[in-house]
Amino acid sequence: MPKIELEIFSPVHHLQHQLFDDKGLKVFIKRDDLIHPVISGNKWRKLKYPLLKAQAEDKTHLVTFGGAYSNHLLATAAAGAKFGFKTTGFVRGEAIENDTLFLCRLHGMQLIFTGRETYRNKPALFEKYFGADEDAFFIDEGGASAEGAKGCSELINELPQAYHHIFCACGTGTTAAGIINGIRRHQLNTTFHAVPVLKNGEFIRGDINKHLEANSALFEMHTDYHFGGYGKITPPLIDFIKTFVAETGILIEPVYTGKMLYAIFDLARKDYFSPGSEILAIHSGGIWGLLGMREMF
Repeated sequence: MPKIELEIFSPVHHLQHQLFDDKGLKVFIKRDDLIHPVISGNKWRKLKYPLLKAQAEDKTHLVTFGGAYSNHLLATAAAGAKFGFKTTGFVRGEAIENDTLFLCRLHGMQLIFTGRETYRNKPALFEKYFGADEDAFFIDEGGASAEGAKGCSELINELPQAYHHIFCACGTGTTAAGIINGIRRHQLNTTFHAVPVLKNGEFIRGDINKHLEANSALFEMHTDYHFGGYGKITPPLIDFIKTFVAETGILIEPVYTGKMLYAIFDLARKDYFSPGSEILAIHSGGIWGLLGMREMF
């Protein structure tokens, strides 16, 4: 089995924009989308230690979960192919065909479509299908785990400087928890900002707290940038993404990074940040999610 490692190429780029100049802000973006073309961004960071654990336990079959357009499913399929694991993905909902699932299959992943009610109990699904398979290794939806948070915490080690604010989109809270742990470990005077991509996303605070190394940590939540809920988008968000990509050459998608960057621009317009603030946005990858949304552009 190949050694489990990827070269981390994730530079920090300065985002030039008249709005930031007018407000006296310096905004940067960490390009985790460049780590790998498929196992990109927080997907790699969340998979790294679960894969190492699976290998240490002599497991050869990765079993995980996701929706029909899940970047996590695709990243797991690609990681399995690269590092010599068999992969199976439980897909939430009725059987369909799309570009994301095509790429999962192309990387060798077996797909099992599962009714939404049954899908809710993932450990039971794993036990039913693979409880007797000694080679099978459970990876939760989105890579949510303490090991996933550990991988995400390493992002802070790579930063070229300290920032007043760090922003990240949040779905499960694992990436956020890892980054907060990294900030605390390095004793940085940095405020972390979580931008939930789900409606009523305040519940993610509890998910973040589950994976924090300390009992409590202060961080900001911006719950007004979900645009209707997970996977939901509106014309203003689409217009923002089209303008951003055309002006910067940085590809983003509307499920995660697009919403997070929209939040930063909107907060800047509203004078949320003090002049002189230096802000880092985390590009968490996942740009394959654009494949299922082409008609909306």
